[in-house]
Amino acid sequence: MVLKKKKKEIQVDAFFLDHQQLEKLQRFSKAEEQNLASLLLQCAQLNNGIQQIQCIKKIMPLVEKMGQNSACDPMVKACLDILGETYFSLGAKNPLKKVLASSLNGLPERFMTLAVQSFVCCLREELKTTDVYLYRKVLENLASCMEDFSLGTMTLNILSSVLFLQKSFLDIQEENRQNHGNHVVQTQLMHDLLTAIKVSMMLVQKLQENIQGSLWKHHESFVWQSMCSLLKSSTNFLMDAALLQTVQTTSGLAVILFTKTMYEPAEELPSLVSDLLLGSIKHTDVPEWFLSNCGTLCTEEYPDSVLLFLCHGALAMLEWKNGSMGENGEKLLLDIASVLLSLSSELKESSMAMSLSRILAIWTNSAQAALVSGSPNLKIKLNGNSDIIGKLLEYIYTHWEHPLDAVRHQTKLIFKNLLQIHRMTITGSNEKSDPFFARLIKHLLSLEWHVKGKYASLGCLVECVGTENILQLDRTIPVQILDVMNDQSLAPYASDLLETMFTNHKAHFTLSFQESTWIDQWHDIWVSPLLVILCEGNHDQTTYIIDYYLPKLLKCSPDSLSYMIRILQASVDANLGSRGTRGALGALMACLRTARAHGHLELSTMMSNGLVSTECIKQGLVHQHNQVCIDALGLLCETHRSTEIVSMEEMQLIQFFMMYNLNSQSPSVRQQIGSLLRKLFCRIQESSQVLYKLEQNKTKQELLENSTKRHPLGILQQYKDFMSSVCDRLFEVLFPGSSHPTRFSALTILGSIAEMFSVPKGQAQVFQLDQEIDSTRVRTLIQCFASTFEEVKVLAFGLLMKLRDVAFNLQDSENLDLLFQAAMDLSTSTKPYDCVTASYLLNFLVHHKGLQHICLGKRLEHNSQVDENTSVSTVEKNTLAVIKLLLVNVEEEIFQAKKSLLQAAASFPMYGRVHCITGALQQLPFNTVEKLLILMSYKLSAVVSPVVQSSSPEGLIPMDSDSESAGRLQMILHEIQPQDTNDYFIQAKILKEHCKVESAKLADHRPMDNICTEMRGKERQTCDVTAQMVLVCCWRSMKEVSLLLGTLCKLLPSHATSEPLDGLITVEQVGK
Repeated sequence: MVLKKKKKEIQVDAFFLDHQQLEKLQRFSKAEEQNLASLLLQCAQLNNGIQQIQCIKKIMPLVEKMGQNSACDPMVKACLDILGETYFSLGAKNPLKKVLASSLNGLPERFMTLAVQSFVCCLREELKTTDVYLYRKVLENLASCMEDFSLGTMTLNILSSVLFLQKSFLDIQEENRQNHGNHVVQTQLMHDLLTAIKVSMMLVQKLQENIQGSLWKHHESFVWQSMCSLLKSSTNFLMDAALLQTVQTTSGLAVILFTKTMYEPAEELPSLVSDLLLGSIKHTDVPEWFLSNCGTLCTEEYPDSVLLFLCHGALAMLEWKNGSMGENGEKLLLDIASVLLSLSSELKESSMAMSLSRILAIWTNSAQAALVSGSPNLKIKLNGNSDIIGKLLEYIYTHWEHPLDAVRHQTKLIFKNLLQIHRMTITGSNEKSDPFFARLIKHLLSLEWHVKGKYASLGCLVECVGTENILQLDRTIPVQILDVMNDQSLAPYASDLLETMFTNHKAHFTLSFQESTWIDQWHDIWVSPLLVILCEGNHDQTTYIIDYYLPKLLKCSPDSLSYMIRILQASVDANLGSRGTRGALGALMACLRTARAHGHLELSTMMSNGLVSTECIKQGLVHQHNQVCIDALGLLCETHRSTEIVSMEEMQLIQFFMMYNLNSQSPSVRQQIGSLLRKLFCRIQESSQVLYKLEQNKTKQELLENSTKRHPLGILQQYKDFMSSVCDRLFEVLFPGSSHPTRFSALTILGSIAEMFSVPKGQAQVFQLDQEIDSTRVRTLIQCFASTFEEVKVLAFGLLMKLRDVAFNLQDSENLDLLFQAAMDLSTSTKPYDCVTASYLLNFLVHHKGLQHICLGKRLEHNSQVDENTSVSTVEKNTLAVIKLLLVNVEEEIFQAKKSLLQAAASFPMYGRVHCITGALQQLPFNTVEKLLILMSYKLSAVVSPVVQSSSPEGLIPMDSDSESAGRLQMILHEIQPQDTNDYFIQAKILKEHCKVESAKLADHRPMDNICTEMRGKERQTCDVTAQMVLVCCWRSMKEVSLLLGTLCKLLPSHATSEPLDGLITVEQVGK
């Protein structure tokens, strides 16, 4: 199924002109016709940046139509001034700036002088900026003038720009010192400094292009003095370890670039850089200007990081192609490699290690460029048998499993380039028999397969020498790699290597043999081992092979699917598989599912051609191995096109599957079943829309011509019948007493159907779930609330919410009243899970419009106030009324619990009511009832807290038959000092006389282990209350109180006002 990525909307900030600019444009604008001024005025009055871009694009076509004498028109001068001011006011990342530059690049020659004057004036004003925090904008404007903007380049004044850069270097450094410790400001300043260094490099490169001759290289010239200043500053930045690493790195580039620009003769520059890197520089051989500006690099022993950044600068800024630097350049290249490899053992910090690996990769690219026209000596020095290549291999072996992804990636790139370097040194020789490659292959194959770096390196070697040459050393390599794929951490590496090998091997066979006689040999090497493992391998190994390897194999050779089917079908009867292994049938289902999901298989064509029978798929759908069942279902549900029509055979097989697999005990299997069937419903939904459109667009003639084919309306009717039969089956298995797995599966699938086939306005729908609902099915869904599994309640509630309109229409007032009464009864049940059922039932019933009239009116007095507020929704009115009813009931129960906690635990544990209140609050915005709920929470907490706070709560049950036990009870009561007036604690005594009334028949005076006889109501009914019941009542009540208070805190609106507000909790309550 192909998912379309939503395009991100581009945000463009509009520009605005000031009052004077607008007045100037209005003065030159003409009402009768559009001129340049009126177009700019129209553009400035737009508030949308995208619209302004469209308007700017109209400027040049209008200017081109203007006459030759228009250059003298004051209107043109005024407009060009405003365009210049606008250009320099726009941010560097604003698309408007690039669009304006692109338009001005097409300015006719006759207007160019005026435009340059305007832009020069604007840039001059920019360069007068003295606020250090505005330097960034000026620097970005300087950079934008040099980036594919001819007018900007002509505007640029090298001298004034260099002066501004010198000033910015000094001012930013000083500001950075003054803000020591303010990390936010310092970081901003560091990025400003980085921008300044980059702009200075761009400016120097423009200097080389625009200033002809070498007059500026006279040491007395202003340009030379400015260059020396830039070089000195860059050197200081390079040596300053307190700066950001990116600033130092860029400074290393700048030092080499500036030195390259200034140094003469150019042929000796590589020797200078070599001496600099090796620390062997002689002051007598170095120009005085270099010593005075880069003295720290010549005299001091600088850190390894500085050495690394200089190597980077040399590789990036010097010209390595065409042998332009001669032998000195080749020596420098080798010296850089030696320095970098020596640094690899010193620089262990992660950012430095990452930089080193990247710079080494750059070195390998430079080496390839140099070898194109390099000397024979260089080829010998860079041959695979040389010391440098040997040390590079050691670096690769050390770092190919580095913890950082970036280092591992660069290491792979270094190895790949290293192989190319060696190939360039042996041009004309037979690469496949080359000793260096042969030695490398043997070394890599001798390593254990758990070494991850081995896979990528072997893949690179395959591209050099070919798969066949590697297989000649060991034909079992494919099997060895497949065996490794039972480890998920190695599976991606192994599959990538296998893909490289079998793709290369196929290309080799295709070139070597004109006919396709080679395919059987290719299948024996790459497909047959796969089929053996799929049949007999363990679960993890087969799963990873199917996920990582099989799709790549089928992509390389889709025709191999027929070979797989033929081999596996021949052994299906003999190897059906078991609970632990897939067998041939399971392997076949996996191959077919993968092939269809990736677009290599048309199921209907395959079944009509008899490649795979319906009975074979049925066997897979009821296989004892769970994954085989899932693969068979996936074969039916997954397809490359989401609009592919579902055939009648597929629908029948799905119905067959649902007869036997809805009661799976595995949660993951249930989840996969739901996911796959959801894909099928999506296909039905999307393909039905295509069929409706086809039906609408068909002419009568087409209908006659296609009368023998499947008619769109006939397919749509089949869809409807199929979905109806699926719903029948799902509701059928939701009978009372059905297992949790069955209910979970059925409700999940029904939820997907309700969601997938919801009816958008104006769109035909092939199926609607609410048309399949009757009163019996609504009752079935409501009965699911009684499940002891929370997830079943959630699914049933979600489904009923989607069907609530039809569900309520099928309920009469009498039935609704019975449901409400059942919910109220369950809310005070002694079984904890009953109150959860009550909560879901109440949350469902509050959506009924007539709830207050039918159920609440006779149970709750003074309810008219709620009904009067017509602005409140029905759900809010009903929810508030239910909460008030529950609140009244729980208040009465708290009053009774103060008299006898034993009676409360046995007859009306209060936590159920509180749980229902908390659940109802989720559907209610913040309201005035919160204060009442908090007050109730404190009352309930006071009743149950003595039991909860006691270190021995079970010892507090006053049931003991001797005075010693009663005495111990009194000691505990004295210890915890209960605050309430609960008779349960105050009248702690022997309940012998109470027991006599109801237990006269127990003449033998049998011991009563932890059981007390308590009076219930006026009927003096006997009930047995255990210590555990009291504990459950108290602890759950405290838990529900805590949850209720937490919910209130979450629902409490936040106020941004400073005005005092009445709090929900009083000072006394806080004290408690």
